[in-house]
Amino acid sequence: MAEKLQPRWASGDLYEPYVGRWSRLVAREFLAWLDAPPGLDWLDVGCGTGALMEAISERCAPKRLAGIDSSEGFLDFARHRLGSEAVELRQADARSLPFAASEFDRIASGLVLNFVADKERAAAEMARVARSGGEVALYVWDYTGGMELMRRFWDAAADLDPHARELQDTWHAAFCQPEPLYRLLEKVGLTRIEVRAIDVPTVFRDFDDYWNPFLGGQSPAPAYCMALSEEDRATLRERLRETLPTQPDGSIHLTARAWAVRGRKR
Repeated sequence: MAEKLQPRWASGDLYEPYVGRWSRLVAREFLAWLDAPPGLDWLDVGCGTGALMEAISERCAPKRLAGIDSSEGFLDFARHRLGSEAVELRQADARSLPFAASEFDRIASGLVLNFVADKERAAAEMARVARSGGEVALYVWDYTGGMELMRRFWDAAADLDPHARELQDTWHAAFCQPEPLYRLLEKVGLTRIEVRAIDVPTVFRDFDDYWNPFLGGQSPAPAYCMALSEEDRATLRERLRETLPTQPDGSIHLTARAWAVRGRKR
């Protein structure tokens, strides 16, 4: 079962209805917080389907906009979304960025770093390619707290299968908190570090709008869901149906919290 539980980062079409749509909302608040001037050189580390890059392009008037991701499937989705002429997209590892030192004014990363095995090395790479006076900034979901669509899934799963909580921790949920994020940027030599919560509403039109994205197998919770037997998956579905706060019209109103951190390079 362990092999089945490995998250797959391959299909942008499956990822978008799961968390891509909510990432776009967080990206807007994240960039408003950064309040960067126009005309800067930007790099998005782990750009995925291009949600954050799209927001940077629309709101920040970048001089240059580059992105890297390890998934060619996600990069294909991002190319279609953004247009190949407006941005630079490369398949690469966050732990070994294919850029020279001091090449960018702003390094951004959304919903990625908790899935990188060597987080300090990835953060050091981000700091390396940042110019003096530039910023490194990232955000991750608050898996065990305010990211309700995932927390409620894992709470229901753990009620039925105690092993589910261990699996959630395996995917670095404990890292996605203010203190570890602050310490990480501090370790790689960044200064003027700030951490803040970003909360956005996640409204599902009905239970199927909430549940169906978990059947796509993209990222940890869907990978766990699809590794279950049909009987166990049906039991989990009904537990969620019973416990989610459903409105009289059938909609489900939740909140998604991300923790964001920023630091400046000397």
